[in-house]
Amino acid sequence: MEKRRAVACVVMLAASAIGMQGAAVAAEAYPAKAIRFVVPYPPGGPTDLMARLLQASMQARFGIPVVVDNRAGAGGNIGTDAVAKAAPDGYTILLAASGPMAVNATLYRSLPFSPQKDLAPVIQISAFPLVLEVHPSSPLKDVKAFIAAAGSKPGDYSFASAGNGTPQHLVGELFNTAAGTKMQHVAYKGAGPALNDVLGAQVPVMFDILGSSLPYIKAGKLRALAVTTKARVPALPDVPTLAEAGLPGFEFVAWHGIAVPAATPREIVLKLNGTINTIFADPEFRKRWEAIGTPVVGGTPEAFGTLIRSETTRLGKIVHETGATVD
Repeated sequence: MEKRRAVACVVMLAASAIGMQGAAVAAEAYPAKAIRFVVPYPPGGPTDLMARLLQASMQARFGIPVVVDNRAGAGGNIGTDAVAKAAPDGYTILLAASGPMAVNATLYRSLPFSPQKDLAPVIQISAFPLVLEVHPSSPLKDVKAFIAAAGSKPGDYSFASAGNGTPQHLVGELFNTAAGTKMQHVAYKGAGPALNDVLGAQVPVMFDILGSSLPYIKAGKLRALAVTTKARVPALPDVPTLAEAGLPGFEFVAWHGIAVPAATPREIVLKLNGTINTIFADPEFRKRWEAIGTPVVGGTPEAFGTLIRSETTRLGKIVHETGATVD
């Protein structure tokens, strides 16, 4: 009996060693074919823009095609689920957004995937301010006037978002709670379509991620009333924070990162992480990245995993406190 156990242990150890060796070999050869880069939102929004900036640099460094695949729908759940169920070989990666990675576990009754069990964090890539904005034809010039108008005419004001559970949705609900307003939420299938209707004055208000709205604000096609960060942002130095504008303690930042299927070999996760950190260290890339409204973040897979866990708790609490629901 003891001899059989010893033989079984030797076999198991040998199999484990072979498996580890195989993973190391696979990581060394990685990538050897095209990488599919899944964006769980439509083209045109900040999530898509980040993917396309990274796509070009990753292609140049890896020497293989990196194909952006927009898989929008269900608040980012469709594209995120597609990656969670993909082969764990490093050839399907996710532009991971805070909605499907941290908010939707509370916002939706059930998810077809578990962000923390089915996906492995690779790296955090953004920390976007959001901006409260209106069409330039709006009579509202500042936050005080905006709160007064939205509070006195609750049925006349609505706010656009990129979809249920997105930062644009949650920050609008958080604003309603803090300011005592009752704006109606209008969910779109992505930031691009939502922004188009605000630019066309079809929806009066949006709390948008700064990266997608900044060019329109600079061109005078949108009016920025406030930003959601603790301090003013360098890109809009004359625009106050919501805390400055009368809502003390108000702060909200949208984050994104890269994730892969959970069983992806650690060596491949580290190779992706190292490559993206190297891209972020390039001064020319940093300029292009910061021009879309977010600082360069980077860091370790562990740091991104910690953020996902802590934000799942914090954002879930906001969902409960504001009564945010899936429309």
